[in-house]
Amino acid sequence: MQVAASLRAEGHRGPVVLLDGQDHLPYHRPQLSKEFLGPGAGDPQLLRSASFFADQDIDLRLGTAVAALHPARRRVELRDGGAVDYTHLVLALGSSLRRLQVPGVELDGIAQLGSLTDAAALRARLDAARDVVVVGGGFLGLEIAAACADVGRAVTVVEPQARLLARAVAPPVSDAVRRAHEAAGTVLHVGTGVQRFLGRAGQVRRVVLSDGSEFPADLVVIAVGVVANSGIAEAAGLAVDDGVLVDPWLRTSVPDIFAVGDCVARPDRELGAPRRIECVQNAIDQARHVASSIAHGLGEPYGKVPWFWTHQFALRVQTVGLGFPDDDCVLVGDPDGDGFSVCRFRRGRLVAVESVNRPRDHMAARRLLSGGVLPVPAEVGSAGFDLKDHELATRGTA
Repeated sequence: MQVAASLRAEGHRGPVVLLDGQDHLPYHRPQLSKEFLGPGAGDPQLLRSASFFADQDIDLRLGTAVAALHPARRRVELRDGGAVDYTHLVLALGSSLRRLQVPGVELDGIAQLGSLTDAAALRARLDAARDVVVVGGGFLGLEIAAACADVGRAVTVVEPQARLLARAVAPPVSDAVRRAHEAAGTVLHVGTGVQRFLGRAGQVRRVVLSDGSEFPADLVVIAVGVVANSGIAEAAGLAVDDGVLVDPWLRTSVPDIFAVGDCVARPDRELGAPRRIECVQNAIDQARHVASSIAHGLGEPYGKVPWFWTHQFALRVQTVGLGFPDDDCVLVGDPDGDGFSVCRFRRGRLVAVESVNRPRDHMAARRLLSGGVLPVPAEVGSAGFDLKDHELATRGTA
């Protein structure tokens, strides 16, 4: 949707066709795991009204699934037998929920959340549920757990990693999130996985963990990550590796085909391998970059710094940049107080900032990591250091 809108904003006047396999107008997805599960929530907010597409002369085709890509002919084959020819093609294929392969996973009452349809079904089940189990202690799983606890359900979270959000944030942030969930009455089983689900009359009733413990469940939500929707690109001969491979300008191995969002595997010099980033801001910024490239020709390589946010109970966690497990971490603020930030350094260079209830730090960090004068570890660790003050004091000197 953002590619189409940005093409018009950039002055592109040629035909724009937007194919979407879903029947819904494009909508904001983040709220599906937050407010939408709460009492009295209405429909999700639309990204654009129906009139926008008509006003911008964007040919939006809902409920239109793609069967195959034919790069040599510059043609998209549709499942309904039709076809669309193109000058440029942009793949915004997204990702699909990872499935959990354990006995009993087919029982009724075991759900996942990846679309508006999933969210509506989950909200209906939540009305009758008492014991909710969430499998997965990442952002999505914990947002669902918080929403369920907020409406008074007994919630248990199962996470096989050694801590919550282990792949995403530093230990102090994990600890703050853990404390918030425990304070809400959520039971956490960390460092163990699901062995099987047990049911009665086809309905899930109990969860058995790999450590032998078991407990009741009449609703289970599985949130164990996603996989890139790259199959249609691979079938068309495009290069894929845990996603659609792109160059620094977001072009696939076929130069007139671009890719954006969750499906993209992009070069990462630090990692030494392609990397996928799953967040709304990344998808939107990549879409804008590709639209500009189509409208005006290739410019600078894509280089936006990714950022992400989540709110759970009274916590607002905001991250900018990408951390690695062996980064050096320096705290700003008090983890036992009202809020704090973790500054992550790699070889002495600031690469990421993770903030808990410190939006001032987050906004300063976004500007710093996008081209400001970066503080060094000794500065950050000194008494009274403030990211915002540093950013203001050094603004314009980078």
